Amino acid sequence: MINHNGQLLPASSDFLNHENRGLRYGDSLFETIRVVDGKIIFWEDHYLRLMASMRILRMAIPMNFTMEFLQNEIEKTLKANALEDKAARVRITVFRNNGGLYLPKTNAISYCMECSVLESHFYILNEEPYEIELFKDFYVNHDLTSTLKTNNRIINVVGSIYAQENGYQNCLLLNTNKQVTEALNGNIFMVNGTTVTTPPIKDGCLSGIIRKKLIGILQKIDRYTLRELSISPFDLQKADELFMTNSIVGIVPITKYRKKEYENEVASDLIGKLNAAARLT
Repeated sequence: MINHNGQLLPASSDFLNHENRGLRYGDSLFETIRVVDGKIIFWEDHYLRLMASMRILRMAIPMNFTMEFLQNEIEKTLKANALEDKAARVRITVFRNNGGLYLPKTNAISYCMECSVLESHFYILNEEPYEIELFKDFYVNHDLTSTLKTNNRIINVVGSIYAQENGYQNCLLLNTNKQVTEALNGNIFMVNGTTVTTPPIKDGCLSGIIRKKLIGILQKIDRYTLRELSISPFDLQKADELFMTNSIVGIVPITKYRKKEYENEVASDLIGKLNAAARLT
């Protein structure tokens, strides 16, 4: 079942049409959220990011769009799909209502929610081979819109196809200054000894929730030094470790980039701390 503006509909319902502004112009935002036994992981961070993104895109935020309201709608959607006591992936999509060309007739919005089951109640470290490459057909513009979860993700789509065609598990995106920004579906961290580096938001990477949580965790551990600094492709081959993060999988260690193979010691150390942080939300 899908939740469209509070109404539960069968997943096969045709509740959007050709005038949808998300389809026409990518005039849309989304949040992908992990829920475990009905508990929304890092919900406040997801909610605040969604509200901030809607303001940046000049969408009118409904008066009833409170944390409590959206939480109730998420719970209603999970229950309709018999997922209230399971681990689930929930996607909330917000789009400006129909009408207009580039200039909309209204800034009012609609939303839909969908959910699917996840295998594990916890973030589990993937220890399978995970090889990456750079995706250089297109580049990320390092501006504010690149940091938002908009539906303008064509570079991620084409990059994912490129990775599949060439036998890679993921690719790293570069910005127009040829700096590493992020993976196709998450933020990137690089480890050199006890120094952990992640690209700054100004380089065009997504303002990721797990990125934010890991920065906070790392800053509290004396043995690590956390840096938000630009990463060049050359830096990748000097690193001891690379890992990718997002809200659904948590931390994914990268095992190989070109001829360089990597450890996963720091990722293994952080995964338990991330699970602990998730339980406290």
